[in-house]
Amino acid sequence: MSVVPGPAVRERAVGPEDDAVSAVPVLDARLLPATLTCWLVTILAVGAGWVVGVVVALGLALLALASWGLLWTGIARRGERRRVVATVVLGAALIGSAFACTGAWREYRVGEHPLRSVPAAATVDVVMEPGDDPKPVRSSGSGAGRLWVVRGELREFRYRDRVVRGGGAVVVLAAGPAWAELLPGRPIEFRARPAPARQRDLTVVTLRPVGEPAVVGPLPWWQAAADSVRSDLVAAAGRALAPAPAGLLPALVVGDTSALSDRVHDDFVTAGLQHLTVVSGANFTILLTVVLATTRLLTLGPRLSLIGAGIALVSFVIIARPDPSVLRAAAMGSVTLLALLTGRRKQALPALCAAVIVLLALWPALAVQAGFALSVLATGALLLLAPSWADHLRAHGWWRLPAELVAVAAAAFAVTTPVTVALSGRLSLVAVAANILVAPVIAPITIGGALAAVAATCWGSLAQLILRTTGPPLWWLLTVATEAAAVPGAEVTVPGGSTGGLLAAVSVAGGIVALRLPRVRRILVAMASGLLAAYLLLLRLG
Repeated sequence: MSVVPGPAVRERAVGPEDDAVSAVPVLDARLLPATLTCWLVTILAVGAGWVVGVVVALGLALLALASWGLLWTGIARRGERRRVVATVVLGAALIGSAFACTGAWREYRVGEHPLRSVPAAATVDVVMEPGDDPKPVRSSGSGAGRLWVVRGELREFRYRDRVVRGGGAVVVLAAGPAWAELLPGRPIEFRARPAPARQRDLTVVTLRPVGEPAVVGPLPWWQAAADSVRSDLVAAAGRALAPAPAGLLPALVVGDTSALSDRVHDDFVTAGLQHLTVVSGANFTILLTVVLATTRLLTLGPRLSLIGAGIALVSFVIIARPDPSVLRAAAMGSVTLLALLTGRRKQALPALCAAVIVLLALWPALAVQAGFALSVLATGALLLLAPSWADHLRAHGWWRLPAELVAVAAAAFAVTTPVTVALSGRLSLVAVAANILVAPVIAPITIGGALAAVAATCWGSLAQLILRTTGPPLWWLLTVATEAAAVPGAEVTVPGGSTGGLLAAVSVAGGIVALRLPRVRRILVAMASGLLAAYLLLLRLG
């Protein structure tokens, strides 16, 4: 999930006192209560069971009825604040109740799925359609023994001469090179033993294959086109670049990690840069900026510009595969295009809220997926924290670019740390510095990689020429990741799980509040400077 500084959504007061640091963020947060309510109730319905979802839906329906009663009787109209609060509560409760019902219904259907009634020791013949590229379990080793995770949609299964047709999300955990070559959208058939799902995320079962998969259907034309683009890009990068950057570039541009080496992956994780290998909103922002700038250069009208941006958006989603981060970024981009088409002023926070609501309505399982949460939290940090932090730094004499780089990296790190700590029990101490150092080269790599991907489909030599221009930025990115990961103590072990995540959240919140006090800030700066000096001295003596 890469993050790059972007334009802040704000308004300035016009007057003689207006200057570079007098901007006051103006964020339309009317959708925020409804968004948080939808997310929370979906988590409860999916994670805690359909009974909890029904109870929550009924409770929110009663709350909506009470709010409507206050508005109807006029009690809430006696003051502007009361009326606004009652209206917001009414809207959030209504939409939250609907989302709780939807989540409960989805969870009930998963719980009653016929495949869950099959004994664990039995084998079934399964026909499924992979929904994403196989993901390696890097801790399982390499070669033929490496495990692969394949997520997809069940089409049918056969058990004891009984054929059951129906959908449902399944996860396949398999070993062997044949599983690494599967393509999204192409149906496969195999024999497997069902096991309980490892997480409560609307997954029906986990399947353990006892044989190799067999292709039983054609690959849709759009998936074939996407695979061709990805394969051509990987091949062109392999011919134009050294092995390490050749494996990294497709991951940065389209999220293809098939050629990413374990060493580079581990360095990126330690340095806190692993989000760069997941397609995010930054990729869409860069792509749409280039497309709209090109259409403007060609003097095309607004309608053709929006059509071109929309085509680029859909094409990139297909090529990059619709994982949670890509879906969130694409939905936000779609809302932005709709705002431009209707002539409304573009506001990033309402676009993000609308994107989250739409995604949760279509795919409730996203509510409990860590990648989706990290993506939304990082984007929210860029909208709510980074602008004011950048203004504060500029008010203390920082130049605009360094202030925005530091503010964006620090804000994203602050809001995502509790989630990463809860998931992994590890904390990168060099993440902020590493992200600041690599931020300037992300856009050139993305633009060059996207142009090379287009060129590789028809002219391989031109694609290789374009990719050679990305060599220096890729060298810098790899150098920063390698050197940051090599710093002693770059990553530390901390308590994980929900307790560790809660402690990290309290620590981050306390740190943000403390840094707002000048005296505390000076003390912390002095302590950090002393610790850094002592650390550097120990490194030199060692």
